[in-house]
Amino acid sequence: MSDTDTDIAALEMQIYEMTMRLNELRRAATGHEIRNYKFATQAGETSLLELFGDRDTLLLIHNMGQGCRYCTLWADGFNGFLPHLESAMSVVLVSRDPPELQRQFANSRGWRFRLASHGGGDYMTEQSVQEGAGNAPGAVVYTRQGDIIRRKNAAIFGPGDSFCSAWNLLAMAGVGEDTWTPQFAYWRRPAQMDDGGENLPD
Repeated sequence: MSDTDTDIAALEMQIYEMTMRLNELRRAATGHEIRNYKFATQAGETSLLELFGDRDTLLLIHNMGQGCRYCTLWADGFNGFLPHLESAMSVVLVSRDPPELQRQFANSRGWRFRLASHGGGDYMTEQSVQEGAGNAPGAVVYTRQGDIIRRKNAAIFGPGDSFCSAWNLLAMAGVGEDTWTPQFAYWRRPAQMDDGGENLPD
């Protein structure tokens, strides 16, 4: 092994050990009580308590909306293992987009999430994934006991983070968030267009 290989292996072990410690702290967190916020859905108004369904744990994925390529990248990944997540807790993707737009965009991506809109109101102001971050991407886990809701853990998402496995795989290939930006689609223009090539998107 080269010195670089040795350094990488040592750092990976440190990160692994710190992650295990972080997860221990997350499991032990009891959180703090919050109020029962209201959301809009295609079926009408719903509440945070109702989003729990028959579970006592709820994961809310904070998505900035259909205009964010990065949020789309994270949600594309989460969608792949949604059944695994839903075996342990309720999962809902929330954004400020109106319910009809949420559903149209989710359908275009093949997302299977339950959806709810906070509309950019009190929920996002008071429950942002990081204090003062506003409509930032991330995730919040809530628990409930009867009608009491507690915010247990939260994390903000960002380019290169551990919540999107694509970043780690790109990094292994030497591709970083400073040189790569996710796109909604990756069509590559052929050298020759058989249909003449008029009116192609930029």
